[in-house]
Amino acid sequence: MPTLDELDRRLLAALREDGRASVASLARTLNVARATVNSRLDRLMSSGTVVGFSVRVRDELDPLTIRAIALIEVEGRTTDHVIRQLRGFPEIHSLHTTNGGWDLVAELATETLGEFDAVLGRIRMIDGVVNSETSLLLSSVLR
Repeated sequence: MPTLDELDRRLLAALREDGRASVASLARTLNVARATVNSRLDRLMSSGTVVGFSVRVRDELDPLTIRAIALIEVEGRTTDHVIRQLRGFPEIHSLHTTNGGWDLVAELATETLGEFDAVLGRIRMIDGVVNSETSLLLSSVLR
């Protein structure tokens, strides 16, 4: 992974705000040449820092989606095994290691409470998962 400088960080911040911004618009925003934006984007993509571009949908505009944060405690040295298992769950939108009382934090999304219940059961059945706590996300108040 390349070391990110201030311009890289500003470019990434601009893309987080508007992933559809044109190179010309990004160049104006960052006060650099279009060629600079192009070369930075090429470098960030080829290094794997930028892995793609996607659309973000306001979560509260999809009332049928059930979203939650799951805190997961893992036994001993089974973290890598648990992470490999969780990577196969399409309901998990992000997965993070963390410090404190929990080892992993997963962001979940399902369409029904039945699917939500089933995914929690599947998480708890993974060898190495010893405890979990899940909180439903009701509405977003800050982005």
